[in-house]
Amino acid sequence: MSDEQTETGTGWPQPAGPGRPAGPAGEPDPRPDAPDPDELSPLAPREKPGDGERSGAEGGDVEPVEDATVELSSTPASAPAGRGRVSAASVMIAALLALLGFTLVVQLKTTSTDPASGATRQEDLVRILSDLDARENRLRQDIAALEESQRQLRSGEQGRQAALEEATRRADELGILAGTLPATGPGLSVRFEAGAKPISAVHVLDAVQELRGAGAEAMQISGGDRATVRIIASTYFLDGENGSLIVDGRRLTGPYTITVIGDPATMRTALNIPGGVVASVQGDGGTVHVEDREVAEVSALHAPIKLEHARPVS
Repeated sequence: MSDEQTETGTGWPQPAGPGRPAGPAGEPDPRPDAPDPDELSPLAPREKPGDGERSGAEGGDVEPVEDATVELSSTPASAPAGRGRVSAASVMIAALLALLGFTLVVQLKTTSTDPASGATRQEDLVRILSDLDARENRLRQDIAALEESQRQLRSGEQGRQAALEEATRRADELGILAGTLPATGPGLSVRFEAGAKPISAVHVLDAVQELRGAGAEAMQISGGDRATVRIIASTYFLDGENGSLIVDGRRLTGPYTITVIGDPATMRTALNIPGGVVASVQGDGGTVHVEDREVAEVSALHAPIKLEHARPVS
């Protein structure tokens, strides 16, 4: 064994490496804290304490020291846990989406099966609301007129004349409502023609009620034989023989025409409400013709009713 093998303590010649820095004359670095060049070399083998002495003493070959291998077991171990969390979150999101979809389906089914919302169109609802507003305005105008009449009746010398005019006006209105006076004004002509089934008294009564609710002020009904009956609050309708109608005890044959005085637009809307008079008659195979009249004449008169029991309150 050579001197160089003994100095390294490994039994093998020291590998060639960069030379130790030297001074001007090639001598070792004179600094006391200068690092050992053997320690800085990446190719220098790491020695355990006592290896040099043991190798030098034994003088035999030394087995190379194997570096400890660090197993990165944390990464593979954490991967299944991460996949498990993602799977649980996916299941939760899917369950929430399924619940939301079920709720939407139930709501849509409930809305689609609602008979009121399915039968009434938005245009009809807007038109009905407009009619109600117009009726409210008319009632407010009536209230204002009555209040003005009351003020005039209490105003001294003009009280008698105002009272007479007011009494005359009220008598005319009551005469029209009672059917004892003829009337004229804008309105409608409503004609009922039978189809497979005759026009029933129920259909005519429904039409009269719808017209009254829409502000009709005077009405009369005529048959195919031109017989005419004034319609008032006490008028009744019955089904007669061979598709005829009995109106206040008088027999009328079809087709039937109702002449009515009032606001044409409001009354036409009332008749054409979904599920109303027009739809009912068409469901039985009949037809209803509604025509506007700038001047509708209600000329049929009703005999005055003699009251036997009712008396005005004084």
